[in-house]
Amino acid sequence: MYRRPVKYNEPEKPNNKPMKTDQHPDPAAVFPQILSNAVSKLKNRLQQEYERAYPDLGDLVRIVLDEEEAKAWELAFPHLFLPDLVEEHITQLGLRPADIRGDRVPAPARFSEDQNHQLIPAYASC
Repeated sequence: MYRRPVKYNEPEKPNNKPMKTDQHPDPAAVFPQILSNAVSKLKNRLQQEYERAYPDLGDLVRIVLDEEEAKAWELAFPHLFLPDLVEEHITQLGLRPADIRGDRVPAPARFSEDQNHQLIPAYASC
């Protein structure tokens, strides 16, 4: 019995189609948009937190956030510095959160007249 060799058709090869991961835009072009969105979301979250802490001062909170956002954009990583810049600005204004305003603030502890105000060492050498 004689068998004739069979010629198989070769499957079509893709014409060097790029992988799907190669079709993404340049990360350097996308990063500014991602960073802008992150700062915007962070600013909204900070605004909500500070308006809860200072409910009567919503306009002031927005002004502080806008000023500090402008400063943060001058730095390399604005999303990392914005919370600290806002906190420092609020601290400089001397604002007290609503939950500790008025009569609810405990009086500061006072030392008695006879108490010795010298530091006591944490350990004694023998």
